[in-house]
Amino acid sequence: MRRVILGLVTTAIALVLLLSFKTHTQSAVPGSSPASVVGSPTGSGVTRTVTGQAFQTIYGPVQVKITVTDGRITAATAVQYPQDTPRDYQINSYAIPLLNQRAVAAGNAKIDAVSGATYTSGGYIGSLQNALDQARTA
Repeated sequence: MRRVILGLVTTAIALVLLLSFKTHTQSAVPGSSPASVVGSPTGSGVTRTVTGQAFQTIYGPVQVKITVTDGRITAATAVQYPQDTPRDYQINSYAIPLLNQRAVAAGNAKIDAVSGATYTSGGYIGSLQNALDQARTA
């Protein structure tokens, strides 16, 4: 009886530790090009094109370029994202256009992740926030 109880307790502890294990962190890709800002006056406001830092995910880096006009995101494009394997291509051919659309609609980096593309979404949001920060300081 003691062996059964000990086995159950050990299994429960191992399960809790396993579920709390974090496998990655998202950070800027070392050696990636820094964010760049290009400004040009148009009409009543200023249009800036900003490329955020690439953010590393476990599948590869994700980098976003945005166009900001009069302080609003008017276009968002992922310029770098995982596409080395057929699975990467399958996931990101759906996720990237959706993330681009969400970024323009929201006007900030507070967008929902795409189900099934959690890592890509996290990298995208990180690079988008970096681009927005760069656009504000330019």
